[in-house]
Amino acid sequence: MNNINHEKILKALFEAWSIESSSKWTVSNPASGQCGVTAIVIQEIFGGEIVRTKISDGAWHYYNEIHHRRYDFTESQFDVAPQYEDIRSTREEAFSDTNLDQYTYLIKSFKNALGMV
Repeated sequence: MNNINHEKILKALFEAWSIESSSKWTVSNPASGQCGVTAIVIQEIFGGEIVRTKISDGAWHYYNEIHHRRYDFTESQFDVAPQYEDIRSTREEAFSDTNLDQYTYLIKSFKNALGMV
């Protein structure tokens, strides 16, 4: 699937994200803690690269680059957008921010929200 409809993907993610996909999830900030797991799911479905940026607390923030364009579907978790460094990353590095249960839940819920299943 190569077509990137940002609004449709973001809407599906907001439907799919929950406490099951990140222990940091809240009703007031559904994107919180979802970056690693989301970057992996987006790469699996849409291809591209996983990239990362160091954020203020020293942690890594993961997102995607597809067709030479940055897609940060979890940017809304921040009050101020990160200073993007776009450092190439890997699924393994992004997986350090999540676990198999969260990934399995999110990919299933996201595909369902997109009508892919």
